[in-house]
Amino acid sequence: MIVFEEALKRMLNSGITLGTELCFYHHTVGRVLAKDVLSDINMPPFNRSAMDGYACRRADLEKELEVIEIIPAGVFPSKKVGEKQCAKIMTGAPVPKGADTVIMVEHCKEISESKIVYDGKKTKSNIALMAEDVKVGDVVLSKGTLIKPKHIAILASVGAVEVEVFKKPRVAVVSTGDELVEPSQIPLPSQIRNSNAYQMIAQTKELGIDAQYMGVAKDTKESTREMLLKAIEQADVIIMSGAVSMGDFDFVPIVLREHGIDILFHGVETKPGKKTVFGVSEEKWFIGVPGNPVSSFVQFEMLVKPLIYNLMGAEYKTQLYRLPLAQDYKRKRAGRKAFEPIVITEDGSVKKTEYHGSAHIHALSYAQGLMIIEAHIVELKKGDLVDVRPI
Repeated sequence: MIVFEEALKRMLNSGITLGTELCFYHHTVGRVLAKDVLSDINMPPFNRSAMDGYACRRADLEKELEVIEIIPAGVFPSKKVGEKQCAKIMTGAPVPKGADTVIMVEHCKEISESKIVYDGKKTKSNIALMAEDVKVGDVVLSKGTLIKPKHIAILASVGAVEVEVFKKPRVAVVSTGDELVEPSQIPLPSQIRNSNAYQMIAQTKELGIDAQYMGVAKDTKESTREMLLKAIEQADVIIMSGAVSMGDFDFVPIVLREHGIDILFHGVETKPGKKTVFGVSEEKWFIGVPGNPVSSFVQFEMLVKPLIYNLMGAEYKTQLYRLPLAQDYKRKRAGRKAFEPIVITEDGSVKKTEYHGSAHIHALSYAQGLMIIEAHIVELKKGDLVDVRPI
């Protein structure tokens, strides 16, 4: 049994990246950059007007100005602005030579078709200078960046049409247990529907990976071994749900050891998910999570997800918010780090949901996060700050 922080450390230290591949930029959301992306242009590429108005010399603001041309966006100026002159200009258009200021059209008065006067007071230059955002050769996105929609425009703007990204690990999900039936079936009195596998497949899909569902292993060593070997052929990361404890039919740790898989830990001081097991062998990663659905959900979010991101080349850090408790908190005993489902109230405080333990799958229905209670804490008061991990 090891503490959560040590378990996470061992998992991340076991990871390697699985090579790289080229990907078209508009298909890169959820992928991780394998090399820096450099700009091939200055941005802005020229002195650009930040608004609709008139480009002129600041020294002439109090003078009557002659309009010498109109400059729409996408058209380069043909004339230089001289003394007592200006050019009507649109947002995004190149600023003509000689001009050092763009005055807002709303602050100008037309005297005739070709004459204006500025009737405003102080004004900024309203010019975005060439290369003030990015210079040629600047790094615009760094290796290890997890691509999100906000990054797509950056890739497009610098012509990064094909992007080198790390390969995604192949993931397989295996359930165990004679009591499991598929969701489409009506369970007999001794059976339950298999919810864990589909929950973890969905969690994997959120990472941009389509996990392979291998089916349900029966509660025998032979069936567990057969399913494990089948998964090894098809995946890099194998997640097994159930049969990880010390019961008569908990064969996952036994089968892993018999196949030479190096067990890095079996047991984490967390609640839920105490009996989680993790092993590695020849660039294969094996995670066994408890069969109760809240346990499997929590362990995937807190341990499996960082591992998968690590294999994809990303330095994933769990997002935490420090929020006040809406009510007093108390538990029977300390000893394990606890992750408990919560909702966030209108005033931004944290309130526990009704939660009966790791089998209470419906406790997650409306939960907005997991409240993290450190192992030594038994009691907290209303208003005390706790770490909350969104879900």
